[in-house]
Amino acid sequence: MDKVQLGSSHLNVSKICLGTMTWGEQNTEAEAHSQLDYAIERGINFIDTAEMYPVMTRAETQGATERYIGSWLKKSGRRDQLVIATKAAGPNASISWLRGGRARNFDAANLKAAVETSLKRLQIEHIDLYQLHWPSRNVPIFGNNVFNPKQERAGVAIEETLAALGELVKEGKIGAIGVSNESCWGVSEFIKQSEINGLPRIATIQNLYNLTARHYETSLLDETCYRENVSLLAYSPLAFGQLTGKYIDDPAAHGRLTIFPANWSPRYVRPATVEAARRYVQLAREHGLTPAQLALAWCYSRWFVASTIIGATSLEQLQANIDAYSIVLSLDVIKQIDQIHAEITNPGQ
Repeated sequence: MDKVQLGSSHLNVSKICLGTMTWGEQNTEAEAHSQLDYAIERGINFIDTAEMYPVMTRAETQGATERYIGSWLKKSGRRDQLVIATKAAGPNASISWLRGGRARNFDAANLKAAVETSLKRLQIEHIDLYQLHWPSRNVPIFGNNVFNPKQERAGVAIEETLAALGELVKEGKIGAIGVSNESCWGVSEFIKQSEINGLPRIATIQNLYNLTARHYETSLLDETCYRENVSLLAYSPLAFGQLTGKYIDDPAAHGRLTIFPANWSPRYVRPATVEAARRYVQLAREHGLTPAQLALAWCYSRWFVASTIIGATSLEQLQANIDAYSIVLSLDVIKQIDQIHAEITNPGQ
């Protein structure tokens, strides 16, 4: 498994990152441990989680994912072999119970509480990569793709957040830092404030990227991150399973898009997204590939993707997703992918 350095940090991670957000909801602790065992056997050293996991987030299950990772780390003794990344949740009224009802923002008190509870659940003393799950300020994310000034809200200033993270770095509780679901302006402002104030510099951005959601390429994020040396961690490369073809073959197939409410992930069930997925599925099969192989091999091959975050609910899925790393798409297939994208542009954004 190839490795890559994240930004200007000291972290060298596998080009595939094991995502964990189903653990504690769709996966048991034993299944989570089996996935960790298998991923390490295949050369993956990068694990991504979040304080709010598993999804769908509920007070009854919140934190289970980190606890499962923690119990495996304690049992396996393999902490030193892994790069552990987790995330702090931002403002969201639907998770008012998180952190004991705190304001859930990125001020010093909240970040300290979030880090310390994650460390406890993970049963470790240091988080290698600590990320802000979504911005404190008003930004169109999670399927909302139009900025609306009328939705402005009070947010924690970026320099204040960086200062708080800097203190946690000094304490040895976290190492590198990153953002998630961020915009071009946000990345630029984080860099600017770190340089002006001598504060930690972001190493990564974890954003949506897949065949139906290529906004990263055209939002100036690719150039900004390239020039500022911020590494992209691509999440949802299979569009919640839509790009595997299982919902094209059977709209009632068991998975996140059928077991969770439709309004939880509307971008993946939009008619245009379904049509784009249908065409990508057809393209894959015409070339002797599974739809998942096409989607993942394409994402793995993008020059600006540092590491692709994959998740699975079974070992068979995990094996297939990792195996896709060895597939090289022909120029003709890539040309046809781009043609579909030109005709149905970013429906899953």
